[in-house]
Amino acid sequence: MDGSEVTMVRIYITEGEHRMQDILARLHDEARVRGVTVFRGIAGFGRSGRYHSSQLVDLAMDLPVVIEFFDAPERVREVLRGLRDLVEPGHVVWWPARTNEGPAEGGD
Repeated sequence: MDGSEVTMVRIYITEGEHRMQDILARLHDEARVRGVTVFRGIAGFGRSGRYHSSQLVDLAMDLPVVIEFFDAPERVREVLRGLRDLVEPGHVVWWPARTNEGPAEGGD
């Protein structure tokens, strides 16, 4: 199966940082990347060691959030430069991937 090379990116934030809408606006409205998904975690912790959990008073709304997107490698490099002011160092990971380019050949 042939496909195109892309770079997958994950950005790790928490709801309490109130950055998600700004990041999504840049990815959608400005950068127009090929695809974005947001995952809301039920628990997690980062470098600070502060534990965030849905079991610890949901009203706090400070759960982990992962924003995942993909696009061509050169496009991702450009987009990440444009997100430096919104995402703390060490909160972005990326890796190479491939997309499928249409239905698989050979039928069912």
